[in-house]
Amino acid sequence: MAEVRIHIGGRDFEVTCQPGEEHFLKAAAKLLDNEATVLVSQIGRLPEARMLLMAGLMLADKTAGLEDQLRAMEERAELAERVATHARTTQERIEVQVVPADLLARVSALADQAEALADRLEERH
Repeated sequence: MAEVRIHIGGRDFEVTCQPGEEHFLKAAAKLLDNEATVLVSQIGRLPEARMLLMAGLMLADKTAGLEDQLRAMEERAELAERVATHARTTQERIEVQVVPADLLARVSALADQAEALADRLEERH
């Protein structure tokens, strides 16, 4: 176990941690010290247990707020992904029906006959 000296709220503490985790412990202590410093500046000297409790609660409150924000962002990201997926799968489709070849031939023949009739009528007038 590694021993680390940390400073929180104007007080020094000796704590132990797993070897290699000293950096994380110091970073966590710094966060706690920031909250304790705010408390001490606003209230003045507090009993050690009370200072640590209040600083811990302030950190927990901030953490809960960040977790709520993260959850909301994850929900928005999930919704955006669902919308994008829906948009990809429901792109506008243009369907062209296939007209049978024999029908095309009949329609073409009818058009030719109609043109021939139109030409005859035109000649008479």
